[in-house]
Amino acid sequence: MVRRLFWFVLGAGLAVYVVSKVRSSLAKASPEALVNRASGSVSGLGERAQDFAARVRAAAAERETELRDTLGLPE
Repeated sequence: MVRRLFWFVLGAGLAVYVVSKVRSSLAKASPEALVNRASGSVSGLGERAQDFAARVRAAAAERETELRDTLGLPE
């Protein structure tokens, strides 16, 4: 009797765990969740692109100054 109760409780606990994991996975895969994730990625992309462009411009200006100094060209 105790063995049966143990296995019943173990099975019920496992079933509750599996159902909760499946529900959370389905919630993450819902269309609304996918749209929210995609829009967050796109909004951050613009800021990162502007930051990258600014760093490239700064590095190019620094390199140009180095080359002008090395070659003795006026600014």
